[in-house]
Amino acid sequence: MERTFTNTARRAQIVRAAVETIAELGYAKASFARITERAGFSSPRMISYHFTDKDELIHEIVREVMAEAARFVVGRMEGEQTASGKLRAYLEANLRYLRDHPREMAALTEIGPHLRDGAGEPYTSQSAQEPSVRGLEELLTEGQRSGDFRDFDPRSMAVLIRGAVEAAAQRLRGGAHGLDLDAYTRELVTSVGLATRRSESPTSGRDVL
Repeated sequence: MERTFTNTARRAQIVRAAVETIAELGYAKASFARITERAGFSSPRMISYHFTDKDELIHEIVREVMAEAARFVVGRMEGEQTASGKLRAYLEANLRYLRDHPREMAALTEIGPHLRDGAGEPYTSQSAQEPSVRGLEELLTEGQRSGDFRDFDPRSMAVLIRGAVEAAAQRLRGGAHGLDLDAYTRELVTSVGLATRRSESPTSGRDVL
């Protein structure tokens, strides 16, 4: 058990050092030697013991970052009882995570063009977004059944909402260019609320969702 705990902790240490190295230097320059230096190890063999190559390491980074983000978002949604409340929490949590984890977002941006699936094919933005789109589609459908949301095409609305979150992520990865994320969050919550609410629902600000 102690060995398993130590191995898990060491892998997490390597992933963290790799995220910081890729975010700072870029994917191409993030060699095992550079990551070793960042992690404070004596030799790259410490990394090779846990990861056979850079490809395995970057897949682990993606899994870890996405899992952490999912836990953060789901944790915020679980406190809500209605579909509209869950949707608001989803939007706010996604944008909060983007704001609070700039290194992870920078690392994913660098990794993206180099990521391959099991067949060796590159991931596309559509394939990367698909799990989130499906989850949103289910939530929107649930809200229509409960009467929270008006009648619309859940798939199209899910793609639209996810696209708005990804747009903020791209802005932040590029240095934000003057984007006020708090204002963006408020406007997105209001806009999605107006787009999904039933006609008899409240129309004022945050109460829309």
